[in-house]
Amino acid sequence: MDVESITAMGVRHLQPYQPGKSVEELERELGLSSIIKLASNENPWGASPATVAAVTRVLTGLERYPDGSGHRLKNALSHHLGVSSGQVTLGNGSNDVLEILVRCFVEPGEGVVVSEHAFAVYTLAAQSVNASISTVPACNYGHDLEAMAQAVDETTKLIFIANPNNPTGTCVGYEELLGFLERLPENRITVLDEAYFEYVDDHNYPNGVELLERFPGLVVTRTFSKVYGLAGIRVGYAIASEAITETLNRVRQPFNVNSLALAAAEAALSDVQFVRVSREENIKGMSQLCRGFEALELGWIPSSGNFICVKVGSNANQIYLSMLGQGVIVRPVANYGLPEHLRVTIGLPQENQRLLEALAMALQKKRA
Repeated sequence: MDVESITAMGVRHLQPYQPGKSVEELERELGLSSIIKLASNENPWGASPATVAAVTRVLTGLERYPDGSGHRLKNALSHHLGVSSGQVTLGNGSNDVLEILVRCFVEPGEGVVVSEHAFAVYTLAAQSVNASISTVPACNYGHDLEAMAQAVDETTKLIFIANPNNPTGTCVGYEELLGFLERLPENRITVLDEAYFEYVDDHNYPNGVELLERFPGLVVTRTFSKVYGLAGIRVGYAIASEAITETLNRVRQPFNVNSLALAAAEAALSDVQFVRVSREENIKGMSQLCRGFEALELGWIPSSGNFICVKVGSNANQIYLSMLGQGVIVRPVANYGLPEHLRVTIGLPQENQRLLEALAMALQKKRA
């Protein structure tokens, strides 16, 4: 059978998303036993005790299907965000919701606008339906909303904006975003990906949920994978108008969020103290790494997330491999158009220190 000839056109040349290398994978490859992973923007403090307790309680009912509507979690999100539960779509991580959005609104040949250096899943999802993708050059490593607005034409259906952006950590401000949304033609959907919004410390940062009533074509996506520490059980969500939400639920699988994730997310949402401490520790860790980069005479892209891109030079991949050999996993980002950078997740203080030591040793080898 010639499988390629019967594969959907948008999938034929699709390259799968490459996640960060896992601890287990590095253990197998190099036989190391002391490994730290600072590659996937996970919360180094884990999940809160209240969240773990909620998951434990659900373990006795694993033979039952989860609530297909996610009623309790949607009600909790409704109360937390000040929206109706009919505006919430749950997903198996926010990636799931991004895929559903593309499937619902983009047909082959229709347009999707993304930014250079933006999260790879936007382009992968668009390619899978054979969309026409317009990738707009970045400005100072971030979204150039003026240029993105100019790229919108009569074929455009979706525009993706990550705020903060992954992998660069850059943000767009309130007035900038407002001006972009105001000039969009009707019947265009803007997806505002706020996966890292809990980490932002900027008074000019726009809260997308507060703009939903004014802009009916806006969709805000968020996740429990980052600050809430639930990357391992996958739960995210979108907030949009009830009309868009109803459309998304036509495609959303009824059991796309499992029972453990539903319980964990509901408990996590109410643990405000855990989120506050995680955010404060992230600020401290960011400062620790920036001081270390400065001491090593390295530049970096200022970040509003729980990660930072450090510029290590033209042989960034060799430095990455050297750090792997020392049991430190970071993320090369050449595939994001950043061949001289490595993306580093903010870790525990001792992990940050070990990373800086491994980076210093890798740089010494490079210069020797």
